[in-house]
Amino acid sequence: MVLMKSSHFKFMIVLLFMLTLLIFATGCSSKASEAGEGEKEPIVVQLAINGGTNLFTVIKEKGWLEESFKAHHATVKWSEFQSGPPLLESLAADRVDISLLGDGAALQGQSAGLPFVNIGLISNGTRLNAILVPANSPVQRVEDLKGRRIALAKGTTSHVYLLKVLAKYGLSEQDLEIVNLQFTDALPAFTTGKVDAWVAIDPFTTQLTRQKTAAIVAGPEQGILAPVALIARTGFAKEHPELVTEFLRVYKEAIVWQNEHLDEMAQMFADEKKIPVEILKEVFSNQNAELTPITRDAIATQQASVEILEASGFLKQPIQYEKYVDNSYIERLGP
Repeated sequence: MVLMKSSHFKFMIVLLFMLTLLIFATGCSSKASEAGEGEKEPIVVQLAINGGTNLFTVIKEKGWLEESFKAHHATVKWSEFQSGPPLLESLAADRVDISLLGDGAALQGQSAGLPFVNIGLISNGTRLNAILVPANSPVQRVEDLKGRRIALAKGTTSHVYLLKVLAKYGLSEQDLEIVNLQFTDALPAFTTGKVDAWVAIDPFTTQLTRQKTAAIVAGPEQGILAPVALIARTGFAKEHPELVTEFLRVYKEAIVWQNEHLDEMAQMFADEKKIPVEILKEVFSNQNAELTPITRDAIATQQASVEILEASGFLKQPIQYEKYVDNSYIERLGP
């Protein structure tokens, strides 16, 4: 009887020992798992600034995204491009997750099969493009451009604008000598008389006309829409929809900040761009910054641009622009 009690006692001791080991092991496993999660590398969101005087630069300088992405265990990596076409090269290499594109580059990229979607309209672009000539130029009308050397960045919104203006006046690219220059290279070519005209965007248009060194042959009065949209790489957007929506929220707040801090925003760019503050204030006032779903009018405008670019031979494959629109991310923001 005593032997049975002793055996039972030993069995209970062994059982308690094994249970203790099990509990200890489970606790260690849980802590290891938590430690592993804590050491997980943050998501890197690749933001590309397209052009130098827009809200992407402000958001970068203010550090707003870095702060807001912390809650999503994400960080930001910035890059910068003069215009859309060189940005597309990085997008093709998966080095851009979120950016903005004008109509020319967006349509070019999607025609080439690049995987990105348009996630929000930030401008209808009616005041974006203009054809400039020197203040003393004999060119007074669009028709006078025939046979002239004109600078533009091919594949950009300025390229699309020129094609539409020329068609309106019965001309085509073949009637001109196109000089393909990025905006910062086109500026000295224009001011030194190496080209007769320039299809420019702001801040260059406002700067040169206010300084009375250039005149506008065609501008906002042409009523030509040039939609500018925020874009997201398709794979990134599908994998991290919450980060796309968070970016849109920050961008929306940045618009409010711009409207309330024009002086500060102008000063932010004045030294770098070597443009007077008052001119930059006018540029930003004219931007009519917004963030809306991509509208039916914008979709129709883009589809018409597809046809124009295809007819000119610039687009190799036609596309249905609407297939590349995804308003779901901005709709998550609510009113």
